[in-house]
Amino acid sequence: MPAHGPRRPDPVVSRSLPGRPVVSRREVLVGGGAAAGAAALAASFGRAPRVAAQATPATPTRNIAGTRLRILQWQHFVPRYDTWFDPFAKAWGDANGVEVTVDHVNTADIPAAVGAEISAGEGHDLVEHIAPLPQLEESLLDLTDVVTEANNRHGAQTEVCRRTTFNPTTNRYFGFCHGWAPDPGNFRRTLWEPIGKPNGPATWQELLEGGQQIYEEQGIQMGIGMSNEIDSNMASLSMVWSFGGSVQDENENVVLNSPETVAAVEYMTQLYQSAMTPEVFGWQAASNNQLLIAGQASYILNSISAYRTAQQQSPDVANDVFFTPALTGPNGAGLVNGHALMNYMIPAHAEFSDTAREFLLYLVGNYAQAVNESELYHFPAWASTTPDLLAEGGPLDNDPFGSQPANKLNVLKGAESWTTNNGHPGPTNAVLGDVFAQFVLPTMMAKAARGDAEPADAVAEADAQVRQIFETWAARGLVGGGRA
Repeated sequence: MPAHGPRRPDPVVSRSLPGRPVVSRREVLVGGGAAAGAAALAASFGRAPRVAAQATPATPTRNIAGTRLRILQWQHFVPRYDTWFDPFAKAWGDANGVEVTVDHVNTADIPAAVGAEISAGEGHDLVEHIAPLPQLEESLLDLTDVVTEANNRHGAQTEVCRRTTFNPTTNRYFGFCHGWAPDPGNFRRTLWEPIGKPNGPATWQELLEGGQQIYEEQGIQMGIGMSNEIDSNMASLSMVWSFGGSVQDENENVVLNSPETVAAVEYMTQLYQSAMTPEVFGWQAASNNQLLIAGQASYILNSISAYRTAQQQSPDVANDVFFTPALTGPNGAGLVNGHALMNYMIPAHAEFSDTAREFLLYLVGNYAQAVNESELYHFPAWASTTPDLLAEGGPLDNDPFGSQPANKLNVLKGAESWTTNNGHPGPTNAVLGDVFAQFVLPTMMAKAARGDAEPADAVAEADAQVRQIFETWAARGLVGGGRA
């Protein structure tokens, strides 16, 4: 109970944090506005007029009446989701005697914001980010009990989500990954049809050859970043995997410096020289979206959020955008990191951690609403909560949000088979958290692409940096592996 005793819940507050600019991907991309509201009933999808939230009731197992829940999370790339989420959280709070506050900030600001709160020893009870932050594990509560309870209620958690927030070295869940977003290729069909590829590229080699031809003949570049932002992290890692390399092996030994990684960097250098412009070295997370929506990209790696924005801002472009699964490399392998792995963390300073746990279970129990209100951006960590999503004739076969043709998104039905966690073939750990935070991989790619270093030298330098990171976390007992 709070020190001041029970109090009547106040209305939910949706706000940006004081002193933090909120010029985010949401604001850049919203343009013509969010999609029309909808009723997000547990088994329905679509754009029906929004009514009061119809949620599956759940009686909390913990005594949470009279507490508060302060949530910090990213401004969603599909604005409709935030419009739904805040009253959803408020309704839960009202029903359970909990005062709920939701603060939204640019996703790029989340790591610094939670880091500052950890340093201060106070702040929000729940923090959500689109990528795991395992480097903060020592300051986060173990959520094994919440994951176990969700498994008991809904079946096993999707493997990519489990591996994203479970540390086998400490045997702890440092986060609660409730959903994920596939990361397909987005391509313009009218640009690829004239070169004989109406279904877009299927391999990295086809991307190189086709992208170069489109750039030379039609003057349209492709958009794969090599800068200090999260999409560049994911694109670089996908390329390394597809050429047979990885940052670590399954036992968490650092193995970045390999002929396979060098081949991936050589490829990226060639791709840049053939089909891209120097702006990719200074991109922000929204930049590839903007290029696509402006009709100036033949191919980008992104979730469907860029496409959803195009539907609002540039319908002609949106109708021309189609999707590919992960591109395959020389050995036929093709993997991507989940474009977003939505995970909540409970900092050790949380005042009402039990309240936060109860809300997480409630969210998962009503996840069909989250999938619908994200316009199918969210895929569930517990598949049983949205059985219609992958069903024959379901929303990916007949998009209720206006895709032309209506089955445009059905390529995503197989996304789980080509999506993995960023520590693959090992677990996500503090090493990978810092590799992403320090943008080791896009920097490695950029040095070679700009001609600042030979590919082999860029890889060797990146490998040395990763080994230093490994030593730091191994000394603190947060990663396994050896020194190989």
